Amino acid sequence: MVFAFSLLLFALSVPVAVAAGYQFVATLLSGRLPLPAPSAPWRRFRFIVPAHNESAGIASTVVSLLGVDYPSELFEVVVVADNCEDDTAERARAAGAIVLERHDKERRGKGYALLLAFSSLPAEIDSVVVVDADTLVSRNILRAFAARRDLGAVAMQADYAVRNPNSGWRTRLIAIAFGAFHIVRSRARERLSLSCGLRGNGMCFSAAIFAEVPHEAFSIVEDVEYGLRLGEAGYRVHYADEAHVYGEMVSTAAAASSQRRRWEEGRKELVRRNGRRLLLAGLAQRNRILFDLALDLLIPPLSRIAVASFLGVLAAGVFSFFTGSVALSLPIFAGCLLGVVCYVLRGWSVSGTGLRGLLDLGLAPVYVVWKAGLRFRKASRPTSSWVRTKRERQSD
Repeated sequence: MVFAFSLLLFALSVPVAVAAGYQFVATLLSGRLPLPAPSAPWRRFRFIVPAHNESAGIASTVVSLLGVDYPSELFEVVVVADNCEDDTAERARAAGAIVLERHDKERRGKGYALLLAFSSLPAEIDSVVVVDADTLVSRNILRAFAARRDLGAVAMQADYAVRNPNSGWRTRLIAIAFGAFHIVRSRARERLSLSCGLRGNGMCFSAAIFAEVPHEAFSIVEDVEYGLRLGEAGYRVHYADEAHVYGEMVSTAAAASSQRRRWEEGRKELVRRNGRRLLLAGLAQRNRILFDLALDLLIPPLSRIAVASFLGVLAAGVFSFFTGSVALSLPIFAGCLLGVVCYVLRGWSVSGTGLRGLLDLGLAPVYVVWKAGLRFRKASRPTSSWVRTKRERQSD
């Protein structure tokens, strides 16, 4: 009985070690990346902003995009007002954007809005940049993408950061999580010439790629879905470390819960359909990009790895205490927990949240419990329709 329990603990420690090890390796490889040499601007860009009832903030997003450091004659801003019931279109036009209005009650959602925008590109447009309607961008974003386009990249992702990290402890923890997931992991994957994946906001594509890999992704996680399709077609997503998009995050539990549940259900369905298939394809083809995309899908969220590591240390420690011998799984789980701590602290160090963010890490267990609780609530059915999350400035 004692041997069987020890063997069970060891077996349980293996998948946790793989997941924590993946994050720890990313931590070790998360130093700043060398920047590509700048070139004289000549490529024509089009910003595409899919929007559904974004009247309150669309103007500030358009103004931010029009203010980037790139010749004004070489880029334009297009807002896709998708099934809007407010004056999003009028406010976007007044701010200086071109507006495409879309009305289709059957086919609703960001994926369909992007399909319209991508299918109506003028021949002179070289590249498109997708930005969410609640987003501000760094002024260097087009120059960063242009430099990588000159090196042959057809898909790129900017750093996706939090616009309002100081709205509360929850948004600061989100900023730290974004730092770990978007910066730490993306830097490591770029350093290894892997695909950093798409994040939905701050994506850039060659206009020509849509003829080869059509953007027919309509789930709630359409960005991840299209990133997988690009990988299967032989293209990786390059990470533009020096370019940033800042999206607004909600600080209230109710809005955050709704948003997170929908995203996790959509991702769960994507994992079910693609995780094992991509893993086997990566192994069979010896294709490390596909293999890594599969791992990125299959590795559970940080909170689950942290909980599994902690419970593993606790169980193995109790077992060792009562049996008088150190369980083989104890150092494994302890190493996993240490790896998680290093990953989180590295995420904090690149998040820009400072001392307040470090202190807020003390509330991480509350955040983990909140996230765990979402799994026990009735799951909403994944949908591609617009389910607009209440913005921070509307949550008072």
